[in-house]
Amino acid sequence: MLKGRVWKFGDNISTDHIAPGRYFHLRSNLPELAKHVLEDAREDFPELVQKGDIIVAGKNFGLGSSREHAPRIIKLAGISCVVAKSFARIFFRNSINVGLPLVELQETDEIDEGDILEIDLRRGTLFNITKGRGYSFEPLPSFVLEILELGGIDEYMKKYGDYRF
Repeated sequence: MLKGRVWKFGDNISTDHIAPGRYFHLRSNLPELAKHVLEDAREDFPELVQKGDIIVAGKNFGLGSSREHAPRIIKLAGISCVVAKSFARIFFRNSINVGLPLVELQETDEIDEGDILEIDLRRGTLFNITKGRGYSFEPLPSFVLEILELGGIDEYMKKYGDYRF
């Protein structure tokens, strides 16, 4: 069960918005790069985001290059989950690989910045505590949930090896 405060973003948030290219030299220092996460989409985000917060966005979140460090720095910044109408395919897979939960939900327009959400990834439910409204989404497959629970594909592989794939 995840619970957190909402940060709202629109459609087509790219990996360049998430990890600005001018900080490319920080790609080997992810904690430092995380201090700039999403600053091109919202300048005050890196300073104000708190552990457990949730990003809610529109369509095509994470489009652009296949930078694995984009979901890594979102996670390092403290975001517990990203909820969007849709995700770029490579961003989706990279997020699962690094242990960042994602939820596809078409009703993101009904969620406002500052709302408090409670998300049950196993049941496929999202409850907006602030508004008293619940939503359902297609839960991720059990093996993907296990990857997320273990913290990413590296930890999953350490536990099980590659014979499960």
